[in-house]
Amino acid sequence: MNKSLLISAVSALLLGACTLAPDYERPSAPVSSTWPEGQAYDADGTAGKPGEPVLADLGWRDFFLSEAMRSLIEQSLANNRDLREAMLNVEQARALYRVQRADLLPGIRAEGSMARERIPGDLSATGQASTGTRFDVQANVAAYELDLFGRVRSLNEQALQEYFATEEARQAAQIALIAEVANAYLTLKADQRLLALTEETMQTQEKSLELVQMTFDRGISSKLDLAQSQTAVETARVNRYAFIRQVAQDRNALTLLVGAPIDEAALDKADDIDRFVADLPAGLPSDLLRNRPDIQQAEHVLQGANANIGAARAAFFPRITLTASGGTASGSLSGLFEPGSGAWSFVPQVSLPIFEGGRNIANLEVAEIQKDINIARYEGTIQTAFREVADALAGRGTYDAQVAAQQALVDATDESYALAERRYRSGIDSFLTLLDAQRSLYAAEQELIRTQLARVSNTVNLYKVLGGGGFAETGDGE
Repeated sequence: MNKSLLISAVSALLLGACTLAPDYERPSAPVSSTWPEGQAYDADGTAGKPGEPVLADLGWRDFFLSEAMRSLIEQSLANNRDLREAMLNVEQARALYRVQRADLLPGIRAEGSMARERIPGDLSATGQASTGTRFDVQANVAAYELDLFGRVRSLNEQALQEYFATEEARQAAQIALIAEVANAYLTLKADQRLLALTEETMQTQEKSLELVQMTFDRGISSKLDLAQSQTAVETARVNRYAFIRQVAQDRNALTLLVGAPIDEAALDKADDIDRFVADLPAGLPSDLLRNRPDIQQAEHVLQGANANIGAARAAFFPRITLTASGGTASGSLSGLFEPGSGAWSFVPQVSLPIFEGGRNIANLEVAEIQKDINIARYEGTIQTAFREVADALAGRGTYDAQVAAQQALVDATDESYALAERRYRSGIDSFLTLLDAQRSLYAAEQELIRTQLARVSNTVNLYKVLGGGGFAETGDGE
């Protein structure tokens, strides 16, 4: 190889290592560097202490304390069809990236052929008709593009970023699934408590009905008291059937998420759902950029759009493609590999855009606009994430006090009901007063269960919106 040819080859390789894509710069986060402050937020439990692990760094097996809940989550990670689809999307994106990456290297194919041809006399140089046979064996390089201006490398980078984005989408789907399974299980447990409360209330009201019936038969209570007592019993019976249906539907929803039948015997017997999850500080807003898969997904899409600009710019420059083949050719099969049967061809081609009717300019404009669109989406994703965490922190800062206040209300209404019952039995108050006290107690106890569920679900949601964490611990699905 002479010196000039060596210099040309090295220059081509150096140029091929470059692209015309603009340097990527991460857009600044359009949110505050601190979480909101105010009466709704718990200032002591937000940022945490230096060196203290934050919620987003806690593996889900450590965050969810219920063994039954952990088992359900593991089953869902292995069996859930939506998550399986997300995983297959990752595999598809990986394969597409490998397809695009293959364009960086020349494709070499081996081919063999035989051609038999008859030439009529009026077309033959000898004036006589002739029949000929040709055998060929060769290796081909077809239309390999010398990536002097980085067009192929830009497209390869775009495919790589799309693959990364799909992987982040899978992680986001996994976090969402973990939270959905946890909340579905918590809802099932809460509705089971509501069903048990309704059955206890119905039993109490049936005893009251027996008492009223007895006093009515003796002429002490009025028919109105009897009708009101019967109304309360039937109302409780209606509520009981509603909660029976709701518990069954909760099981169905949980089964769908888990992707397999649920072993009822393995579920928690205790109803104290407050002990099902851990509680840790949330960390700082900057952690969202590192932990939220949807934010990372949006950034990878943005980086892919940035690379696509390089491909659009490269379209303005010449494209050089090489087609070459080498092998042997002979008129007889036995002479195919004889000395002197070698055959080769080398066909370089240069394509220079001269007039495209504005196509290349429009394609570049589209690529640049698409990047701006993805910047807006990236910033919007950050703002949405910030709002979701702020909402969860507002819940965290208020639910404890709300549960305590609701518990105090239950205690007060319970005492009021006890007093109303004694006063009714003493003949001081009417049955309507007792019935109102009973209804108030039942409503207060129902609301306490719902508020406790909302508090625990808010903690699960906080874990979700902070990015989950602990992916190395997920086992199946990783």
